[in-house]
Amino acid sequence: MIAALPAIPVAGALAAAALLLVFGKLLPGRAPDVVAVLVAVAVTMICAMMTVHAADAPLTYWFGGWSSHGGQVIGIRFVVDQAGGAIATLVGVLFVATLVFAWGFFGETHAHFHVLMLLFMAGMVGFCLTHDLFNMFVWFELMSVAAFALTGYHLRPSALEGAMNFTVVNTIGSYLLLSGIALIYAEIGALDLSALGAGVARMPGNPVVGAAFVLLSSGFLIKGAQVPFHFWLSDAHAVAPSPVSVIFSGAMVAIGIFGVARLIFTIFAPDPAVLHVVSTLLQGMGVASTIVGAIMALTQRHLKRMLAFSTISHVGIMLIGLALLSRGGVAGMLAYFAGHGLVKGALFMVAGILLATQAGIDEIGLRGMGKPIWPAGVAMGLAGLLLAGLPVGAMRGGSDLIEAAARDAGRPWLIAVLMFGAAGTGAAVLRAAGRIFLGLGPVAGEEESAPTEAERENANRPLWLMLAPTIVLLALVLPFGGAPAGFGWQAAERFMHPDGVDVSAVAMPAPAAAWHAWASVAIALGFAAVQLFRHRLPRWLTQGAGAASQPVTAPLAVLHSGLVGDYVAWLVVGLALFTACFALG
Repeated sequence: MIAALPAIPVAGALAAAALLLVFGKLLPGRAPDVVAVLVAVAVTMICAMMTVHAADAPLTYWFGGWSSHGGQVIGIRFVVDQAGGAIATLVGVLFVATLVFAWGFFGETHAHFHVLMLLFMAGMVGFCLTHDLFNMFVWFELMSVAAFALTGYHLRPSALEGAMNFTVVNTIGSYLLLSGIALIYAEIGALDLSALGAGVARMPGNPVVGAAFVLLSSGFLIKGAQVPFHFWLSDAHAVAPSPVSVIFSGAMVAIGIFGVARLIFTIFAPDPAVLHVVSTLLQGMGVASTIVGAIMALTQRHLKRMLAFSTISHVGIMLIGLALLSRGGVAGMLAYFAGHGLVKGALFMVAGILLATQAGIDEIGLRGMGKPIWPAGVAMGLAGLLLAGLPVGAMRGGSDLIEAAARDAGRPWLIAVLMFGAAGTGAAVLRAAGRIFLGLGPVAGEEESAPTEAERENANRPLWLMLAPTIVLLALVLPFGGAPAGFGWQAAERFMHPDGVDVSAVAMPAPAAAWHAWASVAIALGFAAVQLFRHRLPRWLTQGAGAASQPVTAPLAVLHSGLVGDYVAWLVVGLALFTACFALG
């Protein structure tokens, strides 16, 4: 029975989606909501069960019984290790919470929304579990197509424009992926990840292998929205329904980084040239994303756009952890993935609550209007503190591991980058919470000139139904202390050494100095306070700060033009950076 588990979550979600598509028109009332929630709960429980069993050894399921023969891999398989199983479980948790949050979100949709959400979930879980490179592409495409449709679900002009930007950029990423698969298959003659890794080990330094890595990792980094591939994300988040944005920021974007990590440690680790590119260029992309995302978040007034830039920054922190190529960095990436997904999911639910109850998403326009729904303000404030580095929960545990890995790698300056990203994004959220729920900030700063749009969402849902999953997601982050970091440390061993190398005797490093966390929180509170009480500060001080920041913020605002042609041009720049890094390395 355990041996057959890996196929059940994906097959069950696909079967449920097909049945809802056929019979959705015949189901009464909220029956599609019930079916979708029950399927998501089942997927979550099965993925959690597989993760527990994977602690002893990975679970393997061969489709159709076609297994390896004479050392040659013939068939396609799912391999569930602790890392993949845990991320699939997180995906399930987010879908359960989102489907509860979205209960009654759409009126007469004949279950089309639920069909797309179940397909979306199946694609993400399949991507986490598959051990075949071409099937990674297949699951990647399934979740992408569902995401395209969900982004433009409202069919408003702005929604369709954001969906178009999303579709064009990510479709180019899909072509890059397919080209990379074709290159490496032509060179090695295999698609199974382990077989590809063995092939790369026989030909280190092969330029075709390097080219395949560039194409494959670029495709996943586009999904991961890392500089300079990140431009589509804020446009998509700004217009997608809030339940969809929960999944986008909570899991989909970071899964792109997980895909890059899977490529590195199962296929390309034997190639020194690839590892050099990872430790230099990919780390540089992570640093740039962390800084750019934080700066742009601070200059936004549209809450969902602000949270999108926050996601770019925090996924950049995950990429920094991965690019350190150490057990601590990878363990920190996994723990941070879990904590960020839960916190960011809760924040997008708060944004959805404001859209439903106050008919707005603009921070300045909503000033003081959130007081009647103060529990949502408490949730938003707590989430902002967690983003800022509050020393509790999974995000802090992951950050501690990444900081320790940076020190061990002789790159302590990365700690300052992590603190800036956490403090900047936390400050943006705390400022918005203070303005919306406490009525602070009568005078706006640079955020006043940022783009915004009048929006609202279905108000036919009780407040408690929207608040309950928000609170649950935050509650899942808080009580476990160092458990996510400890799990990440354990899971990283087998993730980095799928061939079975035993490094279990290595002790997990001690947590970073507590003052790092409190300093990051203090900086975030200071940034937020300055922006909310700027009317009480000396004019020379506010004008001087504005003049100093303008040379940075103005060009960044111009670069995020909303024009898909500009975004495609930046994809070319990213590919050129890869080429230059290989050439100079």
